[in-house]
Amino acid sequence: MATDRRKPFYGYWIVLASFISIGITFGCGFYAFSLFVTPLQHELGWGRGDVMAGFAIFFLMTGLVAPQAGRLVDRRGARLVMCAGAVITGIGFLLLHSVSALWQYYVGYAIVGLGMAGTGQITTSAVVSNWFEKRRGTAVGIMASGVGIGGLVLAPVIGTYLIPTLGWRDSFLVLGMLCWAVIIPLGLLVVRTRPEEKGLQPYGATAGAGASSAEAAQPKAGVSLKVAMGTMTFWLIVVTYLLCHFAQVGAIQNQVPYFEDVGFPAAVSAGALGAVGLCSAFTKFGFGWLCDRTQAKFALAIGLALQVVSVIVLMNIDAESSAWMAWLYAITMGLGIGSWLPTMSMLVSGYFGLRHYGSIFGAVTIPYAVGSAIGPLAAGRMYDASGTYDQVFILFLALFFVSIVTILVTRPPAVR
Repeated sequence: MATDRRKPFYGYWIVLASFISIGITFGCGFYAFSLFVTPLQHELGWGRGDVMAGFAIFFLMTGLVAPQAGRLVDRRGARLVMCAGAVITGIGFLLLHSVSALWQYYVGYAIVGLGMAGTGQITTSAVVSNWFEKRRGTAVGIMASGVGIGGLVLAPVIGTYLIPTLGWRDSFLVLGMLCWAVIIPLGLLVVRTRPEEKGLQPYGATAGAGASSAEAAQPKAGVSLKVAMGTMTFWLIVVTYLLCHFAQVGAIQNQVPYFEDVGFPAAVSAGALGAVGLCSAFTKFGFGWLCDRTQAKFALAIGLALQVVSVIVLMNIDAESSAWMAWLYAITMGLGIGSWLPTMSMLVSGYFGLRHYGSIFGAVTIPYAVGSAIGPLAAGRMYDASGTYDQVFILFLALFFVSIVTILVTRPPAVR
């Protein structure tokens, strides 16, 4: 699997680089967002729904450009996509640093979303999948655990140090600089889209290290996006990720404001957010390992069931509750959300192959992004209208139950 057995397989460096890139992407984007909600409300006088709309725009932009990002990875390679994405993300954070009007805030997050489509799960999962045939689920799980580690490391730092010390404006500036300083060098110096670029074979490939260049150049098996979209399997996956991410991200992005409304101190709110990231980091690896041993749809169903438990805990927290309930919610939610990325990657590669992985994964990212965008926005608007999250939590539970059913009825498509 490597031409020089004395050296570690280069695919491990690919996993590490992808781990760091996706960790910074989600730590600065997904996990950091809710920490800015209250400061923006207080300083600029915006409603919670208005602030949450920025998150909706961020994820919608990511979804809109996801298919194009996937095609670029398939055709041009991951290095170009990752580096360009990091540059654009940093520009978006620079604009957020100087916003004074709501429309400027929306433009800033739209640009951040555009950039993170290139530094996140589309690029990283495609690269790791190309480098591993055996133990692909485990490799993707290790890479995906960067999402949780990014939340674990960056959420407490941003919530308890950066924003209180520097203010929200300079905190946005720091996030942009971090993306430039770390992701761009990784893309240029480490990332290679396919092992053939290093004269290697994927880990566990049937052809040995001495395979000819003609054998190495053979295209990966798999169907096109058009063929995939003609199957019921594709659309069941789409519906599953649309509904479950509406509920999942809606809960996570409203948990900090909800805990603050209940009366928990900022340290508990930020710590719970970090605990979600920590637990998801471990279970992303665990769910990746599980996908190597059972069908990905069963692994995802387990993760969704854990998220049902977390929402039930969350809806029973009130002003009289102890802080341990916040931690119980964070642990169960973190354990559950660890399932989404490893299972999404393995469902796409397992059902549709690797030849057009980037394009198909990008297409599946659209409903994932739409659900992630609408969920927090709908929850914020429902809260503004009623002053309570009661109906929001009931809606989340219903969507989780439906998504469990839709993923369990998927079957391998009858296509070649």
